[in-house]
Amino acid sequence: MNTYQSEYGVLKSVLLKHVKDAFRSQDYIDRHWQDLNYLSRPDFSRAMEEYEQFVQIFIDHNIEVDFLPFEESTGIDSIYVRDASIITNKGAIICNMGKAQRITEPKEEMSYYLRSGIAIAGSYLNPATIEGGDVAWINDKLMAVAEGYRTNAEGIALLKDLTAETCNEVLVMDSPHYKGPSDVFHLMSVLSPVDHNLAVVYSPLMTVPFRNRLIDLGISFVEVPDNEFESLGCNVLALAPRLCLMVEGNPVTKQRLEESGVEVIEFKGDEICLKGSGGPTCLTRPLLRET
Repeated sequence: MNTYQSEYGVLKSVLLKHVKDAFRSQDYIDRHWQDLNYLSRPDFSRAMEEYEQFVQIFIDHNIEVDFLPFEESTGIDSIYVRDASIITNKGAIICNMGKAQRITEPKEEMSYYLRSGIAIAGSYLNPATIEGGDVAWINDKLMAVAEGYRTNAEGIALLKDLTAETCNEVLVMDSPHYKGPSDVFHLMSVLSPVDHNLAVVYSPLMTVPFRNRLIDLGISFVEVPDNEFESLGCNVLALAPRLCLMVEGNPVTKQRLEESGVEVIEFKGDEICLKGSGGPTCLTRPLLRET
């Protein structure tokens, strides 16, 4: 059965924004990376090499790949396509970004959905804000969302209304302050479901009620060690149940995943992931999965 409401079903199609259309050129990067709070300056040539290898993984697994086109109004961050929309069985929900520099990205994704014949299930306007990285399907009837600097209470209330027909419950986690409003902290910074009963988590930044609820649901955890949180060890994209994609450089998390029966595919993400604090879940908007 096909579904849009899954983080770990067999991935059939995915939406990306090619690095050449987001990063544009080395000159463009040089002018914008600091204002966008990147950890250091990305190298355009190396980013292109990394991204081609990243895309090839989807092709090798027979996953249909579609790309957002170049759009003058969007910037470097538009490579992280997950944040601008949320996918449900009723269609796409168009977000309103909590990061001001990304405010034009949802319109770009809405144009793609309209061209592709994908229904629009709803859209956001101020004061409600929400970003796709703060939303994850725990199962096909249970959605988790984090309230924080990118996603506010008004955004969550609207999400509950927009998903009332296809979702039995929206589980809310209160995000920690962590590094403050300028950081890119999302729910999926600390939670990546990789099967119906297994998730990669960074427990120190999860709230106790939220973590306990996941345990009550029968979900086991692959715990990310402290020294692999900043290197995006918790940001893992499932291509299928217990088959996942992660950034190189997280050997302990990788070993723990493999000990839990998960096959791990690694890719180099120094330029396209680590410097912008966005891993494979951030780089992708899964469109269709098979349960």
